[in-house]
Amino acid sequence: MISFEQFLGMLQTNPFLAVVIALVLGTIFVNGATDAANAIAEPIGTRSIGVNAAIAMSVACNFVGLVVMTMISTAVADTISGMVNFGGNTHTALIALAAATVGIVAWGVGAWVFGIPTSESHALIAGLTGAALAVNGNLDGVNMGEWMKVVYGLVFSTIAGFVAGWLVTKLIRTACRNVNRRNADELFGRLQVIGAAGVALMHGAQDGQKFMSTAMLAIALSAGLGVADMGGFPLWVEVLCAATMAIGTAVGGKRIIKKVGMQMVQMEKYQGFAASLSATVSLLVATLTGLPVSTTHAKTAAIMGAGAAKDVRSVNWGVAKEMVYTWVFTFPGCGLIGFFLAKLFLVLF
Repeated sequence: MISFEQFLGMLQTNPFLAVVIALVLGTIFVNGATDAANAIAEPIGTRSIGVNAAIAMSVACNFVGLVVMTMISTAVADTISGMVNFGGNTHTALIALAAATVGIVAWGVGAWVFGIPTSESHALIAGLTGAALAVNGNLDGVNMGEWMKVVYGLVFSTIAGFVAGWLVTKLIRTACRNVNRRNADELFGRLQVIGAAGVALMHGAQDGQKFMSTAMLAIALSAGLGVADMGGFPLWVEVLCAATMAIGTAVGGKRIIKKVGMQMVQMEKYQGFAASLSATVSLLVATLTGLPVSTTHAKTAAIMGAGAAKDVRSVNWGVAKEMVYTWVFTFPGCGLIGFFLAKLFLVLF
């Protein structure tokens, strides 16, 4: 297993490794400021917790989620790192990975400028795939068995999140039919905070492992090895990625939380708890089985299910359309950028 001192030595001798690591950490930072903040927005909207307390909780939960889940299972990280093959040439492989990470950042910026729905998780997968195709010139660079887990994850997180959100909400409404409304609100206000903490934990576990595996892939390629040959994920890599995500949430989370939280005001506290619990469970199952999923999409599906259980007409079905647009745009869009940047970088470097 590589030590932190060895890693610092590799950075000094390999500029492409430094570029890739910097870009990966930058992406993790942005992910912490956006997706991690979204995970705990509902308790803000229902005023079950203050903004500063919510941010502190999210920072802690994302950090713990990545570190602890990696100790339990690295299934998601293994899926991402085993999804593509950049060939046997170390220099070429690292250049291609650098191109992929540049493409992921470029896609994220472009999507933000032009208002295109996107998912950082899906952009990561698409960018790596495009760069691998550019290096190999055919599908030999893509492990279709691992890649199909992305498709399974899309289907599972959407259906499981929605159905679970619907069922849990129905159960709560039935069980609490004769409970005093004020007492129920007080109880579910507390439970909603706990549920949001669960989603934040699973966000760290899911998204953290995806990007951590990319950083580890860069280190392995620089050493002329595969990720499987590295002897596991060193604790310092886990802490570095977890800390970067936590800092992103602490620095940029307040603006996102306030915006999203206020949009969730129409949800009642018991619905917020039902959505968070459902999303947490579906994300936990996906993480343990190695299915890379979008935490935002899993949470959105659960919210829609919780809303539909009370009144189908209250659900904003336009959100579902935006999720489909995200898949339609991100996979080919970021994949093509990764492909052409890899071709360009291989010519230039």
